[in-house]
Amino acid sequence: MIHRNFVLLTLLWLLSARAGYAQKVIGQAVLRTPTIQRYEKAEWDIVLSQQFQNPYRQQEVTLDLVLTSPSGMPVVVPCYFERNNGAASAWKARFAPREVGSYTGLLRLTQKGKTEEKPIDGFTVATSTNPGFLHANDLYTFRFDNGELFRGIGENVGWEARSFENQKWTYDYLLPTLAKNGANFFRTWMCYWNLPLEWQKVSSTKRYTNTTDYFNPGAIKRMDELVHLTDSLGLYFMLTFDWHGHLMEQGGWRNSPYNRLNGGPARTPTEFFTLPAARAKYKDKLRYVVARWGYSTHIGAWEFFNEIDNAVFTQQDSLLIPHDAVTLWHGEMSRYLKDIDPYQHLVTTSISHRDILGLNSIAYIDFNQKHIYKHTEKIPGIYPSYIQTYGKPYVVGEFGYRWEDADPNYKEGFNYDYKRGLWYGLFSPTPILPMTWWWELFDDQQMTPYFRAARTISDQMLAAGHGEFEPFAVTSGTVQSFGMRCGDTYFVYLLNNGLNKATVPVYFDVRGKNLVVQAFAPTTRQYSKLTRFELKREQLTLPDVMLDPRQELVLLVKASR
Repeated sequence: MIHRNFVLLTLLWLLSARAGYAQKVIGQAVLRTPTIQRYEKAEWDIVLSQQFQNPYRQQEVTLDLVLTSPSGMPVVVPCYFERNNGAASAWKARFAPREVGSYTGLLRLTQKGKTEEKPIDGFTVATSTNPGFLHANDLYTFRFDNGELFRGIGENVGWEARSFENQKWTYDYLLPTLAKNGANFFRTWMCYWNLPLEWQKVSSTKRYTNTTDYFNPGAIKRMDELVHLTDSLGLYFMLTFDWHGHLMEQGGWRNSPYNRLNGGPARTPTEFFTLPAARAKYKDKLRYVVARWGYSTHIGAWEFFNEIDNAVFTQQDSLLIPHDAVTLWHGEMSRYLKDIDPYQHLVTTSISHRDILGLNSIAYIDFNQKHIYKHTEKIPGIYPSYIQTYGKPYVVGEFGYRWEDADPNYKEGFNYDYKRGLWYGLFSPTPILPMTWWWELFDDQQMTPYFRAARTISDQMLAAGHGEFEPFAVTSGTVQSFGMRCGDTYFVYLLNNGLNKATVPVYFDVRGKNLVVQAFAPTTRQYSKLTRFELKREQLTLPDVMLDPRQELVLLVKASR
């Protein structure tokens, strides 16, 4: 009897195993990229023989491409849902390999606590000229995978034209203009009028429409186009996931996708940070973003929030959201983002002007940010204090002459600040030069070509010093001055902040005897050789440097021993 029962149980197990095998969900996985190159996108089409109630929610389903690299390192690439197809569902995997050689791997499906795996065909990766992804390096530079150094020079392009603005201000117009004028970096937002990924209800836009889909199809399409455009232009950008306004009770909270009144999980902005269901929803977004667009080497950084302090405080500085809720949330999300991102993009967040306790010390945030308006003259002084306190690179993500609307009556002040803000950053320890706001005004003012001047000197600094930056003191009378030694070349920025013409002696220490001294005029980008100078006891003196009111000049001194 015992033997007969054992045989019967074995037969039942075999039948159930065969039935389970017949019901395997992972179907065909087709590699759509004929030749796979290092740091370039490879794409798989994947069929699952099942549909899901919400394929964007990790609590219901996740699909990963699990690879073993040529060096033996494991690489886990999140996959994303694309569409339903009959009784099945279509998914994609996008992967930019960081190693050359042969990869092996499998697909791993997880649902309801159960896991299914299916091997994929191996593939081989060839080399390419792409420098790779940007990573933290030091206080002055970021570093590509291939070791090349990078300093970001550019501006905010916060959004494409809203419904009431001049419709010419699109990515397709603004970004090529930046690229051809020497800029290499910009910053842009996701919000209910621009790339509204989570927003089912949009506003102030002619570009996007309301939807019942979990993620807005128009935002997905436009984000695909933006990534392709930046890849083709050689521009790098900071993608800001959230605008502080959607957490403001008197702002966008009433329309926030996290608000319970709109089908979200949270009753209050504080619950956005503290409620487990709200945090899970946010992680679902992060996973989708990494799965769909993380392959792009031209996404320079993920930024969680624009000016989160403006949601935490009222205008009178009363506290609305506890500091620890915001800081703990950023700690959890930054660690999660690093865990799921196989490329380890840079991660950041930003404040306007009020610090959040603990926010600058989060281990998985690569660099800190703040925004400065009406006080551009303070930019050089903010870097040392923050760096000394927190030991991280610091970035001025926005600056401007005014934070109010860009009134053309103030255009001279705006243009002057635009120029000096760039140079203050170039001669300071920061990997991204201060980025101006008001991109529409500066396009109208035809200021974009000015980026070429800052880019010219930045490139020379990197070439001369190979990443070496050493500030030095410059004496220049009534004229403002900053010095930076890169290798054997000394760079000096001079700015006449006054309203009268100034003729001043300029002197500073130089190591070397054979000197070539040049002056570079940023406005015209013209060089002139200077011969009237004196070198005595390793101090270089230029006796009479003349600058018109608000004029700037860059001195370049190449010294050899």
